[in-house]
This record gives sequence, structure tokens and C-alpha cells, in this order.
Amino acid sequence: MTDLIQRRSDDDEEVPGGVLLAAAAGGNEVAWATLVARYDRLLWTIARMHDLDAESAADVCQTTWLRLVERVDRLRDPDRVGAWLATTARHESRRTLRKMMREKARNGAAALNRASDIAPAPGADDAVWHAVAAMPERCNRLLRLLFLTPQPRYSEIAAALDMPIGSIGPTRSRCLRRLRTMLESDGEGRDIA
Repeated sequence: MTDLIQRRSDDDEEVPGGVLLAAAAGGNEVAWATLVARYDRLLWTIARMHDLDAESAADVCQTTWLRLVERVDRLRDPDRVGAWLATTARHESRRTLRKMMREKARNGAAALNRASDIAPAPGADDAVWHAVAAMPERCNRLLRLLFLTPQPRYSEIAAALDMPIGSIGPTRSRCLRRLRTMLESDGEGRDIA
């Protein structure tokens, strides 16, 4: 088998993926080297197309090769090993992006949680912030995150408050209505207008 792979690669004749995979599964180092030489650039390109930095792209490539090693005997169509590698690299790239986004959201959520404890800026209407402080915790924190944090992202707010992104807008509306009602009264439900 090694002779066949070596002769074909010397003659620039492409060895079929199934033949390479079978030889690689049997421990043939030349077959593994040929697979890597043939497909590593493709994997790298796929990872970089997902806007991953060089380190993350290298991790995706390494994980993709590891997945092949783990499943080398179980591929349904060994001749399509290149397509399998490309698909796996896309999945790994997306998984890496999701992980990075979760970490970013957690870091943003921690910053937003700290921001929700800050006082309003000097000169802000004290009556508004006293009313916000008197609101239920969920509304209090949501309004502070929305209005005291520079350019907050809904994904960060959702992570900070442990609520679905789709609930932020409706909850914000209900909280603002409640705030308006509180400001129109004296804070205890009595109308002062």
C-alpha cells in the first residue's frame, strides 16, 4: 500500500481518498501525511472564512483532524473524505464562534452586572432614579443596564439578567409604563398631577 501511495504521489497522480483513508486507518504515516498535505489548507481557509483569528483557526484545524482520527473507521463514504473534512471544519468553526460569543456575553454580562450597581450620572433627575430604585428588581436592573451602560447589546443584557433576548423589548416596555405611572403619582400610587 505504501508503495502505491508513494509511486502515485511521485507521479503527481492523485490517490483516491478512500485508499488514503484505509491506509491511514492501518497506521500508514505516508497516507496521513498525504491527507494532511492535500486537505490542511482547505481546513485553514474554512476556519479563516469564519473570521477566526490564527490561533482559533489552528485549533479548528487540529480538532477537525482529531475528529477524523476518532472516526476513521466509521466514515460512510471514505472516497469523500475531503467533503467530510470540510463539513467538519465548518461545524468546528461555528462551534468555536459560539463558544467565543458565549464567553464574550459572559464577560459583558459581568461588566453589565457591575454597571447595574452604579448610581445615575450627576445631574440626572433624582425623581426618576428614585422611582427606578423603588421598582421590582427585574425592572430596576433592566432599566439601569439599558440607560446607564454605553451602547449595551441585547445579548449581553440577556446574559446579565438570565432572560431570553426576545423578552427584553416587551419587558422594557412594561417597565417604562410602570415607571411612567410611578412618576405621575407620588411613588405610593397616589396621583400628584
